[in-house]
Amino acid sequence: MEMQPLHEAEKLALKKMRIFRQSILRYLLRAMLASMFIGFGVIVAFKTGNFFYLKDSPFAYPMAALTFGAAIILIAYGGGDLFTGNTFYYTYAAIRKKMAWVDVIKLWICSYIGNILGAVVFAFIIFTTGLYSESSVNGFLLHVVEVKMQVPTTQLFFRAILCNWLVCMAFFLPMGLKGDGPKMFAMMLFVFCFFISGYEHSIANMCTFAIALVLNHPGTISWAGVVHNLVPVTIGNLIGGAVFMAMMYYYANKPFLDEYDKEQEKH
Repeated sequence: MEMQPLHEAEKLALKKMRIFRQSILRYLLRAMLASMFIGFGVIVAFKTGNFFYLKDSPFAYPMAALTFGAAIILIAYGGGDLFTGNTFYYTYAAIRKKMAWVDVIKLWICSYIGNILGAVVFAFIIFTTGLYSESSVNGFLLHVVEVKMQVPTTQLFFRAILCNWLVCMAFFLPMGLKGDGPKMFAMMLFVFCFFISGYEHSIANMCTFAIALVLNHPGTISWAGVVHNLVPVTIGNLIGGAVFMAMMYYYANKPFLDEYDKEQEKH
């Protein structure tokens, strides 16, 4: 049953709130870590995919999707704080009346700001390395960014809903598994599914866009394109995590949750 993973998600939300109340700076740093971990995944994914992109191989995207899974492992085991996952955790805790909605909104805003700062810092570090300066290396990344900035708003919105629904599942389902091996495999599998499907993840996008903007990029990649993408994608991610994960799981399991709470009180 989903009771144990739901209980773990609630505990995680309350732990994150305690960190925020103890130190906003510490919470921001954890949020920055999460987007920098995604930055590592972006670099690995697009560098790997670029080898195939240069040969016009259809394996460019699948190979990028396969290697991007490193990001979720870093976040899950490295302690980062990701806005997209928080849309699920905090909403669920609030519905369960374990958190106030005003705290939920504060934490969402703070984690999003931290994720942006982390993406900017990581992009600057990548720029200073010179590893991505050549067109023979950054071609695949710039191509993908250019496409993302031209997708119609409505499509971005619904792709974002599906994306965070799947990404939250990548964090949620492994909570009920035993052993790090099965957990990591499940996480990487779900991330592969979201990446290869072409869905839109706001934090992954902001990391990718930040890197693209510090490189020598074409005029089709712009700040206007960043806003065009991130606004509907962020809203879609929020709905995917809050509605399709938190609310749906709560109402689908409400009778069992009441029984589970009673059993926990007895112990």
